[in-house]
Amino acid sequence: MSDLPVIVIGAGPQGLAPAAHLLERDIEPIVLERGDAAGAAVSEWGHVRLFSAWDELVDSASRRLLERVGHRVPVSGYPKGQAWVRDYLAPLAAALGDRVRVGVEVTSVSRLGRDKVVDSGRADQPFVVRAVDRDGRELRMLARSVLDATGTWSQPGPAGADGTPALGERAAADRIEYRIPVDVDELAGEHVAVVGAGHSAVHAVLRLAELAERAPGTRVTWLLRRGSAEGALGGGEADALPQRAALGTRTRRAIERGTVEVVTGFRTDEIRRSGDGVTLVGDDGRDVGPVARVFALTGFRPDLSILSEVRVAIDPALDAVAGLAAEIDPNVHSCGTVAATGAGELAQPEPGLFIIGAKSYGRAPTFLALTGYEQVRSVVAELAGDHEAAARNELVLPETGVCGGGGADFGGSSCCAVPEPVQIGRPVAVIGA
Repeated sequence: MSDLPVIVIGAGPQGLAPAAHLLERDIEPIVLERGDAAGAAVSEWGHVRLFSAWDELVDSASRRLLERVGHRVPVSGYPKGQAWVRDYLAPLAAALGDRVRVGVEVTSVSRLGRDKVVDSGRADQPFVVRAVDRDGRELRMLARSVLDATGTWSQPGPAGADGTPALGERAAADRIEYRIPVDVDELAGEHVAVVGAGHSAVHAVLRLAELAERAPGTRVTWLLRRGSAEGALGGGEADALPQRAALGTRTRRAIERGTVEVVTGFRTDEIRRSGDGVTLVGDDGRDVGPVARVFALTGFRPDLSILSEVRVAIDPALDAVAGLAAEIDPNVHSCGTVAATGAGELAQPEPGLFIIGAKSYGRAPTFLALTGYEQVRSVVAELAGDHEAAARNELVLPETGVCGGGGADFGGSSCCAVPEPVQIGRPVAVIGA
Protein backbone atom coordinates (compact mmCIF):
# COMPACT_ATOMS: atom_id res chain seq x y z
CA MET A 1 0.00 0.00 0.00
CA SER A 2 3.02 2.33 0.03
CA ASP A 3 1.98 3.81 -3.32
CA LEU A 4 -1.36 4.95 -1.92
CA PRO A 5 -1.82 8.38 -0.32
CA VAL A 6 -2.71 9.20 3.27
CA ILE A 7 -6.20 10.69 3.24
CA VAL A 8 -6.93 13.44 5.75
CA ILE A 9 -10.58 14.30 6.34
CA GLY A 10 -11.11 17.97 7.11
CA ALA A 11 -9.11 21.01 5.97
CA GLY A 12 -9.05 22.90 9.23
CA PRO A 13 -5.89 23.67 11.24
CA GLN A 14 -5.36 20.02 12.25
CA GLY A 15 -6.28 18.76 8.78
CA LEU A 16 -3.87 20.89 6.76
CA ALA A 17 -0.98 20.45 9.20
CA PRO A 18 -0.53 16.69 8.62
CA ALA A 19 -0.33 17.32 4.87
CA ALA A 20 2.70 19.57 5.42
CA HIS A 21 4.34 17.02 7.73
CA LEU A 22 3.64 14.15 5.33
CA LEU A 23 5.24 16.00 2.42
CA GLU A 24 8.39 16.54 4.47
CA ARG A 25 8.56 12.78 4.87
CA ASP A 26 7.89 12.10 1.17
CA ILE A 27 4.41 10.71 1.77
CA GLU A 28 1.67 11.97 -0.51
CA PRO A 29 -1.42 13.39 1.25
CA ILE A 30 -4.93 14.11 0.04
CA VAL A 31 -7.07 16.44 2.17
CA LEU A 32 -10.85 16.26 1.73
CA GLU A 33 -12.97 19.21 2.89
CA ARG A 34 -16.76 19.32 2.65
CA GLY A 35 -16.83 23.12 2.83
CA ASP A 36 -16.20 25.44 -0.08
CA ALA A 37 -12.73 26.39 1.16
CA ALA A 38 -10.08 25.36 3.65
CA GLY A 39 -10.88 26.55 7.15
CA ALA A 40 -14.61 26.61 6.40
CA ALA A 41 -15.59 25.92 10.02
CA VAL A 42 -13.21 28.58 11.34
CA SER A 43 -14.74 31.06 8.89
CA GLU A 44 -18.13 30.51 10.53
CA TRP A 45 -16.76 31.98 13.76
CA GLY A 46 -14.43 34.41 12.02
CA HIS A 47 -15.75 37.31 14.12
CA VAL A 48 -14.39 35.74 17.33
CA ARG A 49 -10.91 36.56 18.62
CA LEU A 50 -8.75 33.60 19.62
CA PHE A 51 -7.28 33.22 23.09
CA SER A 52 -4.00 31.95 21.67
CA ALA A 53 -1.38 34.22 20.12
CA TRP A 54 -0.08 33.78 16.57
CA ASP A 55 2.98 31.82 17.66
CA GLU A 56 0.66 29.22 19.26
CA LEU A 57 -1.58 28.94 16.20
CA VAL A 58 0.88 27.89 13.50
CA ASP A 59 2.18 24.36 12.96
CA SER A 60 5.95 24.03 12.50
CA ALA A 61 5.99 22.08 9.22
CA SER A 62 3.23 24.30 7.84
CA ARG A 63 5.29 27.39 8.64
CA ARG A 64 8.29 25.90 6.83
CA LEU A 65 6.16 25.15 3.77
CA LEU A 66 4.77 28.66 3.70
CA GLU A 67 8.23 30.18 4.04
CA ARG A 68 9.42 28.14 1.06
CA VAL A 69 6.70 29.69 -1.10
CA GLY A 70 7.44 33.18 0.20
CA HIS A 71 4.50 33.65 2.59
CA ARG A 72 5.16 35.07 6.06
CA VAL A 73 2.68 34.32 8.81
CA PRO A 74 2.20 37.02 11.48
CA VAL A 75 4.28 36.40 14.58
CA SER A 76 2.52 38.53 17.21
CA GLY A 77 -0.96 39.48 18.31
CA TYR A 78 -4.22 37.61 18.84
CA PRO A 79 -6.09 37.15 15.56
CA LYS A 80 -9.78 36.71 14.97
CA GLY A 81 -10.85 33.57 13.19
CA GLN A 82 -11.12 35.39 9.87
CA ALA A 83 -7.49 36.50 10.11
CA TRP A 84 -6.40 32.96 11.00
CA VAL A 85 -8.01 31.79 7.76
CA ARG A 86 -6.81 34.70 5.61
CA ASP A 87 -3.21 34.83 6.81
CA TYR A 88 -2.53 31.17 7.54
CA LEU A 89 -5.05 28.50 6.55
CA ALA A 90 -5.93 29.79 3.08
CA PRO A 91 -2.27 30.38 2.07
CA LEU A 92 -1.36 26.95 3.45
CA ALA A 93 -4.09 25.29 1.39
CA ALA A 94 -2.87 27.19 -1.67
CA ALA A 95 0.70 25.98 -1.05
CA LEU A 96 -0.58 22.40 -0.85
CA GLY A 97 -2.26 22.88 -4.24
CA ASP A 98 -4.59 20.22 -5.64
CA ARG A 99 -3.82 17.95 -2.71
CA VAL A 100 -6.61 19.87 -0.95
CA ARG A 101 -10.00 19.07 -2.47
CA VAL A 102 -12.96 21.16 -1.30
CA GLY A 103 -16.67 20.51 -1.71
CA VAL A 104 -16.11 16.82 -0.99
CA GLU A 105 -18.09 15.32 1.91
CA VAL A 106 -16.83 11.99 3.23
CA THR A 107 -19.67 9.56 3.91
CA SER A 108 -17.78 6.49 5.16
CA VAL A 109 -14.40 4.91 5.89
CA SER A 110 -13.93 1.15 5.60
CA ARG A 111 -11.43 -1.58 4.63
CA LEU A 112 -11.43 -2.86 1.06
CA GLY A 113 -13.59 -5.99 0.94
CA ARG A 114 -13.94 -6.18 4.74
CA ASP A 115 -16.79 -5.02 6.92
CA LYS A 116 -16.14 -4.36 10.60
CA VAL A 117 -16.78 -7.97 11.64
CA VAL A 118 -14.14 -9.63 9.41
CA ASP A 119 -10.72 -10.34 10.99
CA SER A 120 -8.96 -12.22 8.19
CA GLY A 121 -6.43 -10.13 6.26
CA ARG A 122 -7.92 -6.92 7.53
CA ALA A 123 -4.73 -4.94 8.14
CA ASP A 124 -3.38 -5.94 4.71
CA GLN A 125 -6.20 -4.19 2.89
CA PRO A 126 -6.22 -0.49 2.03
CA PHE A 127 -8.82 1.87 3.42
CA VAL A 128 -11.76 2.82 1.24
CA VAL A 129 -12.96 6.41 1.65
CA ARG A 130 -16.33 7.11 0.09
CA ALA A 131 -17.51 10.65 -0.48
CA VAL A 132 -19.93 12.84 -2.42
CA ASP A 133 -18.81 15.95 -4.29
CA ARG A 134 -20.76 19.18 -4.65
CA ASP A 135 -22.39 17.91 -7.86
CA GLY A 136 -23.73 14.84 -6.09
CA ARG A 137 -21.27 12.41 -7.69
CA GLU A 138 -20.16 9.48 -5.55
CA LEU A 139 -16.41 9.08 -5.11
CA ARG A 140 -14.37 6.08 -3.97
CA MET A 141 -10.72 6.50 -2.99
CA LEU A 142 -8.14 4.07 -1.60
CA ALA A 143 -5.69 5.09 1.12
CA ARG A 144 -2.80 3.58 3.06
CA SER A 145 -3.93 5.46 6.17
CA VAL A 146 -6.76 7.78 7.20
CA LEU A 147 -6.59 10.74 9.58
CA ASP A 148 -9.99 11.99 10.73
CA ALA A 149 -9.67 15.70 11.55
CA THR A 150 -13.33 16.65 11.10
CA GLY A 151 -13.63 18.37 14.48
CA THR A 152 -16.86 18.86 16.39
CA TRP A 153 -18.22 22.14 14.99
CA SER A 154 -21.09 20.49 13.11
CA GLN A 155 -22.66 19.06 16.27
CA PRO A 156 -23.37 21.66 18.98
CA GLY A 157 -24.85 20.52 22.25
CA PRO A 158 -28.54 21.20 23.04
CA ALA A 159 -29.98 23.57 25.62
CA GLY A 160 -31.42 20.60 27.52
CA ALA A 161 -29.46 19.87 30.67
CA ASP A 162 -29.44 16.09 30.32
CA GLY A 163 -27.57 16.12 27.00
CA THR A 164 -30.67 15.78 24.85
CA PRO A 165 -32.91 18.55 23.51
CA ALA A 166 -35.24 19.96 26.14
CA LEU A 167 -38.96 19.41 25.72
CA GLY A 168 -40.09 21.85 23.06
CA GLU A 169 -36.53 22.74 22.00
CA ARG A 170 -36.92 21.46 18.45
CA ALA A 171 -40.29 23.18 18.06
CA ALA A 172 -38.71 26.46 19.19
CA ALA A 173 -35.76 26.15 16.79
CA ASP A 174 -36.49 29.54 15.20
CA ARG A 175 -35.79 31.20 18.58
CA ILE A 176 -32.62 29.28 19.45
CA GLU A 177 -29.09 29.71 18.10
CA TYR A 178 -26.16 27.43 18.82
CA ARG A 179 -23.33 29.76 17.76
CA ILE A 180 -21.76 32.94 19.14
CA PRO A 181 -23.82 35.81 17.67
CA VAL A 182 -22.31 37.87 14.86
CA ASP A 183 -24.69 40.82 14.66
CA VAL A 184 -26.67 41.47 17.83
CA ASP A 185 -28.13 44.87 16.92
CA GLU A 186 -31.44 43.31 15.88
CA LEU A 187 -31.90 42.23 19.51
CA ALA A 188 -31.81 45.79 20.87
CA GLY A 189 -34.52 46.29 23.47
CA GLU A 190 -35.22 42.56 23.74
CA HIS A 191 -34.79 40.05 26.56
CA VAL A 192 -32.11 37.52 25.54
CA ALA A 193 -30.89 34.38 27.36
CA VAL A 194 -27.53 32.59 27.14
CA VAL A 195 -27.29 28.95 28.25
CA GLY A 196 -23.83 27.52 28.97
CA ALA A 197 -20.70 28.09 31.00
CA GLY A 198 -17.82 27.71 28.54
CA HIS A 199 -15.77 30.31 26.74
CA SER A 200 -18.27 30.55 23.88
CA ALA A 201 -21.03 31.36 26.36
CA VAL A 202 -18.89 33.98 28.09
CA HIS A 203 -18.09 35.56 24.74
CA ALA A 204 -21.79 35.70 23.84
CA VAL A 205 -22.72 37.16 27.22
CA LEU A 206 -20.14 39.92 26.79
CA ARG A 207 -21.25 40.71 23.23
CA LEU A 208 -24.86 40.99 24.40
CA ALA A 209 -23.85 43.02 27.46
CA GLU A 210 -22.18 45.55 25.17
CA LEU A 211 -25.47 45.78 23.25
CA ALA A 212 -27.36 46.37 26.51
CA GLU A 213 -24.97 49.20 27.41
CA ARG A 214 -25.75 51.08 24.19
CA ALA A 215 -29.40 50.04 23.80
CA PRO A 216 -31.41 50.72 26.99
CA GLY A 217 -34.17 48.23 27.59
CA THR A 218 -32.08 45.26 26.45
CA ARG A 219 -32.00 42.49 29.06
CA VAL A 220 -29.41 39.73 29.19
CA THR A 221 -29.96 36.66 31.38
CA TRP A 222 -27.18 34.10 31.77
CA LEU A 223 -28.35 30.61 32.78
CA LEU A 224 -25.76 28.42 34.48
CA ARG A 225 -26.14 24.81 35.57
CA ARG A 226 -23.40 25.21 38.15
CA GLY A 227 -23.77 27.01 41.46
CA SER A 228 -21.62 30.01 40.57
CA ALA A 229 -20.33 32.00 37.60
CA GLU A 230 -16.84 32.16 39.09
CA GLY A 231 -15.43 29.14 37.26
CA ALA A 232 -16.80 30.36 33.94
CA LEU A 233 -15.14 33.76 34.26
CA GLY A 234 -11.61 32.39 34.07
CA GLY A 235 -8.50 32.37 36.15
CA GLY A 236 -7.83 36.10 36.18
CA GLU A 237 -4.17 36.84 36.77
CA ALA A 238 -3.42 33.11 36.99
CA ASP A 239 -4.47 32.64 33.37
CA ALA A 240 -1.48 32.62 31.01
CA LEU A 241 -3.82 33.29 28.07
CA PRO A 242 -4.29 37.08 28.47
CA GLN A 243 -7.12 37.42 25.97
CA ARG A 244 -9.18 34.84 27.84
CA ALA A 245 -8.42 36.53 31.15
CA ALA A 246 -9.53 39.87 29.70
CA LEU A 247 -12.78 38.36 28.41
CA GLY A 248 -13.64 37.04 31.86
CA THR A 249 -12.73 40.32 33.53
CA ARG A 250 -14.92 42.37 31.20
CA THR A 251 -17.83 39.98 31.68
CA ARG A 252 -17.44 40.14 35.46
CA ARG A 253 -17.68 43.93 35.32
CA ALA A 254 -20.85 43.72 33.23
CA ILE A 255 -22.37 41.46 35.88
CA GLU A 256 -21.33 43.76 38.69
CA ARG A 257 -22.88 46.74 36.88
CA GLY A 258 -26.15 44.85 36.64
CA THR A 259 -26.05 44.71 32.84
CA VAL A 260 -26.20 40.90 32.99
CA GLU A 261 -28.47 38.92 35.29
CA VAL A 262 -27.15 35.53 36.38
CA VAL A 263 -29.33 32.57 37.27
CA THR A 264 -27.34 29.71 38.82
CA GLY A 265 -28.25 26.08 39.35
CA PHE A 266 -30.63 26.27 36.38
CA ARG A 267 -30.91 23.08 34.32
CA THR A 268 -33.18 23.56 31.34
CA ASP A 269 -35.88 20.90 31.14
CA GLU A 270 -38.43 22.53 28.82
CA ILE A 271 -38.69 25.42 26.37
CA ARG A 272 -42.23 26.71 25.95
CA ARG A 273 -43.63 29.07 23.35
CA SER A 274 -44.67 32.26 25.06
CA GLY A 275 -46.21 34.94 22.85
CA ASP A 276 -43.52 36.18 20.48
CA GLY A 277 -40.77 34.46 22.46
CA VAL A 278 -40.05 31.42 24.59
CA THR A 279 -39.86 30.63 28.28
CA LEU A 280 -37.20 28.30 29.68
CA VAL A 281 -38.29 26.00 32.48
CA GLY A 282 -35.79 24.38 34.83
CA ASP A 283 -35.97 20.89 36.24
CA ASP A 284 -36.80 22.43 39.64
CA GLY A 285 -39.84 24.30 38.29
CA ARG A 286 -38.25 27.74 37.99
CA ASP A 287 -38.81 29.57 34.74
CA VAL A 288 -37.16 32.45 32.93
CA GLY A 289 -38.87 34.38 30.19
CA PRO A 290 -40.32 35.27 27.92
CA VAL A 291 -37.13 35.81 25.95
CA ALA A 292 -36.86 36.76 22.29
CA ARG A 293 -33.78 34.65 21.59
CA VAL A 294 -31.86 31.85 23.30
CA PHE A 295 -28.17 31.27 22.65
CA ALA A 296 -27.49 27.66 23.64
CA LEU A 297 -23.71 27.38 23.92
CA THR A 298 -23.25 24.14 25.80
CA GLY A 299 -20.28 22.67 23.95
CA PHE A 300 -19.82 20.38 20.96
CA ARG A 301 -19.63 16.64 20.34
CA PRO A 302 -18.06 14.53 17.57
CA ASP A 303 -19.91 12.88 14.70
CA LEU A 304 -18.61 9.31 14.59
CA SER A 305 -21.01 8.05 11.93
CA ILE A 306 -18.45 7.98 9.09
CA LEU A 307 -16.37 5.52 11.15
CA SER A 308 -19.15 2.98 11.69
CA GLU A 309 -17.44 0.29 9.52
CA VAL A 310 -13.98 0.53 11.08
CA ARG A 311 -12.87 -0.49 14.53
CA VAL A 312 -12.49 2.41 16.93
CA ALA A 313 -11.99 2.71 20.68
CA ILE A 314 -14.03 5.62 22.06
CA ASP A 315 -14.37 6.61 25.71
CA PRO A 316 -17.98 6.05 26.87
CA ALA A 317 -18.15 9.27 28.88
CA LEU A 318 -16.32 11.84 26.73
CA ASP A 319 -16.78 10.41 23.22
CA ALA A 320 -13.02 10.99 23.02
CA VAL A 321 -10.32 8.62 21.78
CA ALA A 322 -10.15 6.07 24.59
CA GLY A 323 -6.37 6.15 24.87
CA LEU A 324 -6.22 9.81 25.87
CA ALA A 325 -9.49 10.23 27.80
CA ALA A 326 -7.89 10.09 31.24
CA GLU A 327 -5.40 12.78 30.26
CA ILE A 328 -8.01 15.31 29.07
CA ASP A 329 -10.99 14.69 31.34
CA PRO A 330 -12.46 18.16 32.11
CA ASN A 331 -13.53 16.88 35.52
CA VAL A 332 -9.82 16.83 36.34
CA HIS A 333 -7.92 18.93 33.83
CA SER A 334 -7.91 22.42 32.38
CA CYS A 335 -6.43 22.95 28.93
CA GLY A 336 -3.17 24.00 30.59
CA THR A 337 -2.78 20.80 32.58
CA VAL A 338 -3.51 18.18 29.92
CA ALA A 339 -0.59 15.94 29.07
CA ALA A 340 0.87 15.71 25.58
CA THR A 341 -0.79 13.03 23.48
CA GLY A 342 0.56 11.46 20.34
CA ALA A 343 0.43 8.36 18.19
CA GLY A 344 0.63 6.01 21.18
CA GLU A 345 -2.50 7.38 22.83
CA LEU A 346 -4.33 8.00 19.55
CA ALA A 347 -3.78 4.51 18.10
CA GLN A 348 -7.00 2.72 17.18
CA PRO A 349 -7.81 -1.01 16.95
CA GLU A 350 -7.89 -0.31 13.19
CA PRO A 351 -4.18 -0.01 12.24
CA GLY A 352 -3.47 3.12 10.22
CA LEU A 353 -6.58 5.00 11.39
CA PHE A 354 -6.18 8.03 13.65
CA ILE A 355 -8.71 10.51 15.00
CA ILE A 356 -6.86 13.79 15.55
CA GLY A 357 -7.54 17.37 16.54
CA ALA A 358 -10.60 18.54 18.44
CA LYS A 359 -12.51 15.41 17.45
CA SER A 360 -10.02 13.27 19.37
CA TYR A 361 -11.08 15.15 22.54
CA GLY A 362 -14.75 14.33 22.01
CA ARG A 363 -16.83 16.45 24.37
CA ALA A 364 -13.86 17.66 26.42
CA PRO A 365 -13.38 21.44 26.03
CA THR A 366 -9.69 21.32 26.98
CA PHE A 367 -8.31 21.29 23.41
CA LEU A 368 -5.77 23.84 22.15
CA ALA A 369 -4.27 24.29 18.67
CA LEU A 370 -0.82 23.44 20.09
CA THR A 371 -2.19 20.15 21.41
CA GLY A 372 -3.42 19.23 17.95
CA TYR A 373 -0.17 20.17 16.23
CA GLU A 374 1.76 17.92 18.58
CA GLN A 375 -0.64 15.08 17.79
CA VAL A 376 -0.06 15.65 14.08
CA ARG A 377 3.72 15.67 14.41
CA SER A 378 3.70 12.42 16.37
CA VAL A 379 1.17 10.59 14.18
CA VAL A 380 2.95 11.46 10.93
CA ALA A 381 6.26 10.34 12.43
CA GLU A 382 4.63 7.01 13.32
CA LEU A 383 3.23 6.60 9.80
CA ALA A 384 6.73 7.25 8.43
CA GLY A 385 8.22 4.55 10.67
CA ASP A 386 10.08 7.05 12.87
CA HIS A 387 8.96 5.53 16.16
CA GLU A 388 11.49 7.46 18.25
CA ALA A 389 10.14 10.81 17.01
CA ALA A 390 6.57 9.60 17.44
CA ALA A 391 7.20 8.79 21.10
CA ARG A 392 8.99 12.07 21.83
CA ASN A 393 7.11 14.86 23.62
CA GLU A 394 7.67 18.30 22.09
CA LEU A 395 4.64 20.05 23.58
CA VAL A 396 4.85 23.01 25.97
CA LEU A 397 1.50 24.44 27.05
CA PRO A 398 0.72 27.70 28.85
CA GLU A 399 -0.75 27.26 32.33
CA THR A 400 -4.32 28.46 32.13
CA GLY A 401 -5.31 28.71 35.76
CA VAL A 402 -8.81 27.69 34.67
CA CYS A 403 -10.70 24.61 35.75
CA GLY A 404 -12.59 22.32 33.46
CA GLY A 405 -16.36 22.56 33.55
CA GLY A 406 -17.68 19.12 34.31
CA GLY A 407 -16.55 18.70 37.89
CA ALA A 408 -17.73 22.10 39.03
CA ASP A 409 -21.12 21.61 37.39
CA PHE A 410 -22.11 18.88 39.77
CA GLY A 411 -19.85 19.49 42.75
CA GLY A 412 -17.42 16.76 41.78
CA SER A 413 -13.63 16.76 41.76
CA SER A 414 -11.84 19.36 39.66
CA CYS A 415 -8.35 20.74 39.23
CA CYS A 416 -9.38 23.70 41.38
CA ALA A 417 -11.56 24.00 44.42
CA VAL A 418 -15.26 23.99 43.64
CA PRO A 419 -16.53 27.54 44.28
CA GLU A 420 -19.25 28.13 46.83
CA PRO A 421 -22.61 29.20 45.37
CA VAL A 422 -22.80 33.01 45.45
CA GLN A 423 -25.19 35.59 44.05
CA ILE A 424 -23.52 37.64 41.31
CA GLY A 425 -25.32 40.71 40.02
CA ARG A 426 -28.92 41.66 40.59
CA PRO A 427 -31.34 38.99 41.79
CA VAL A 428 -33.57 37.62 39.06
CA ALA A 429 -37.31 37.49 39.52
CA VAL A 430 -38.47 33.92 39.10
CA ILE A 431 -42.10 33.27 38.21
CA GLY A 432 -43.75 30.11 39.52
CA ALA A 433 -40.79 28.98 41.62
